[in-house]
Amino acid sequence: MARCLVAALILIVAVLGLSCEAIAAGRLGEFLGRIKASDIDAAADRFGEVGGNPPAVKLLKDGQLVGYAFLTNDVVDSTGYSGKPINIVVGIDLDGKITGAKLVEHHEPIVLVGIPQAKIEHYIDGFVGRRVLDPSEESRMPVDIVSGATVTMMVIADSMTQSAVKIARSRNLGAGVADVASQPARRAVDQTISGVESWQALLGDGSVRRLAITNKDLDDLFQRTGNAAAIARPQTGDPNASFVNIYVALASVPTIGRSLLGDAEYDRLRRDLKPGQQAILVAGDGPYSFRGSGYVRGGIFDRIEVIQSESSIRFRDRNYRRIGAVSAAGAPDFPEIGVFVTPDGSDLGPGAPWRFQLLVQRATGALDKAFVTTGLDYSTPEKFLTAPPAAAPLVTSPALSAAAQTAAIGEAEPPLWQRMWQARKLDIAVMLAAIGVLTAIFFFQDFLVKWPRAFERIRLGYLAFTLVWLGWYEHAQLSVVNILTFFNSLRGDFRWEYFLRDPLVFILWSAIAAALLFWGRGAYCGWLCPFGALQEWTNRVARWLHVPQVRVPFWLHQRLWPFKYIIFLALFGLSFGSLGLAEEMAEVEPFKTAIILHFAREWWFVLFAVGCLAPGLFIERFYCRYVCPLGGALAVPARLRMFDWLKRYKECGSPCQRCANDCPVQAIHPEGTINPNECIQCLNCQVLYHDDQRCPVVIQKRIKREKFLALQSPSMLPEPKRKPRVLVTVNGREQSVERKPAASQAASTEGENQ
Repeated sequence: MARCLVAALILIVAVLGLSCEAIAAGRLGEFLGRIKASDIDAAADRFGEVGGNPPAVKLLKDGQLVGYAFLTNDVVDSTGYSGKPINIVVGIDLDGKITGAKLVEHHEPIVLVGIPQAKIEHYIDGFVGRRVLDPSEESRMPVDIVSGATVTMMVIADSMTQSAVKIARSRNLGAGVADVASQPARRAVDQTISGVESWQALLGDGSVRRLAITNKDLDDLFQRTGNAAAIARPQTGDPNASFVNIYVALASVPTIGRSLLGDAEYDRLRRDLKPGQQAILVAGDGPYSFRGSGYVRGGIFDRIEVIQSESSIRFRDRNYRRIGAVSAAGAPDFPEIGVFVTPDGSDLGPGAPWRFQLLVQRATGALDKAFVTTGLDYSTPEKFLTAPPAAAPLVTSPALSAAAQTAAIGEAEPPLWQRMWQARKLDIAVMLAAIGVLTAIFFFQDFLVKWPRAFERIRLGYLAFTLVWLGWYEHAQLSVVNILTFFNSLRGDFRWEYFLRDPLVFILWSAIAAALLFWGRGAYCGWLCPFGALQEWTNRVARWLHVPQVRVPFWLHQRLWPFKYIIFLALFGLSFGSLGLAEEMAEVEPFKTAIILHFAREWWFVLFAVGCLAPGLFIERFYCRYVCPLGGALAVPARLRMFDWLKRYKECGSPCQRCANDCPVQAIHPEGTINPNECIQCLNCQVLYHDDQRCPVVIQKRIKREKFLALQSPSMLPEPKRKPRVLVTVNGREQSVERKPAASQAASTEGENQ
């Protein structure tokens, strides 16, 4: 069976894999026929010529230039999680403001069959109106974040922002962009000025800035976003009550830092700061926390951001230092105080204005949230800065190519996948620990299965972790779509960066690749699949409720399990013709509905997911056995495994059928052999292998052992014969004397009579 499937895969690749998509830059002209100029810029009536480096098309109004339109993937890499570009046509006017954006092509699976595209388009529309080189509040309009599509959203945000910056700089759009020499010279902090000031003095000269938001202020912010769901859920309580009250200061300035932190803490901070790094103190009170909980599970403070010019700085747990109290005289007590050190590679100029931005969220449903941003502007007081240096003469080279100019204005920010890994260090550590625990279970299975009750608790606990944390919380549910995307990327522009953007999924696939060589598909299907864990737990609950179980006759079972291979091969072949269509047909997997979207979806998707789970109440892991295309794909190389650690007796199958009858997926044939394509490595048969109460072979060994031990016991040796004794009364006292035989007693009596 496995050889036939492998041969079929090779044949499909040979026939369809010859045609390879050419992924080339400069596809803007291909999409211009699908949209109108007014879709990108309401002031434009037609497109002009495509040209320049990076390529862009002119937007014209009555023949006059009003802006440019460009394709994000022509300017920067906008490859999404699918391994293919997310192509967005973006318009930018002569002031460097985004005037419109249109999603023209994508292959993101979660958007194709999970999240409505309207939500993604609404997210993209949130960038309209931004001046990409202006950090002021007007240019930082609130954008609604789409839950469940983090990687896709980050790719869209990065590609739109970075490509717009490059186009604006290359076309000299916006004030102060064209000439670097025209920008004010950077000023530094005067390190010779040091002292200690009170809290009120720091507030008075602007060393400490305050952001105060009441419940009414927050309602007004959401009112301006136009989000009906958020507007319908106003803050409860007193409208004038404080929602959040935040104070911000640049603590790397000697006087400010020494006043707020105290001498010892400030000196410690100065020793830790690297050249070019700055430290920002943030103190807050009120119901809303500026820290949030994202840094606990993901290592990133997702509610705060520092913006200077077109650069933005986010902070991670390693950049954070908790402070107990503010040392300045007269300072109030704050429940939250922290010092944030700018990360390596960031460039926050202390002599230039910057903005502290706060992301505020509001629940609009069981799973949905609305977001709005607000913040405060900060400038270091003049008295702490050095005098502006004389501007250096600008030396330009006419020989500098457009390509070199474009490269020079590129962002120095790390690649997206690196930022994703940095932001999820804690998640990665938990995932690696879970894989390590599972590896230990497999390596020490011979010891663990000898303790059935303890092993059952370990297994059920692990499945609960897989379902709740890995599935419902982290959304790390693998899919056959991952396999289709991988093989299609091999035919095109394959790069590992595409798949590194979701750390947990990448780690899972890497672990599964190794596990397939060692043990087959069971490591994932039996332990690490959230939907599989959901099936097993629902069946356990059904058994506890005494729901009758159905055992499929083996002849029928054999004819049903090939269906999952057929489904996989159909999807695999279809993906070479149309990956998008194959991804839509992959909805045969209910994983997105049940695990990623928590059943919060259209009723027909929910009905299908429930329909996949319902048979599992009567037939354990029904979906895994007969339908799952991912399981079919992982089963194809199962016979290539190097280890076969599942022990069997020669009596297994002939005559004993105990393991075959107890196997939860009926992976054991009547003759006793285990089918590696169907085995999920639950180790139930290994528990039985050592069970001296259920396995007939072990029961016989136990009985023989007990008989042997019984024969060796002192209690089984014959007792020595004892002479009978009787009680007699002598001189009024009872005594035990040996009883004589009848003949002796008669002779004695005769002697006495004579």
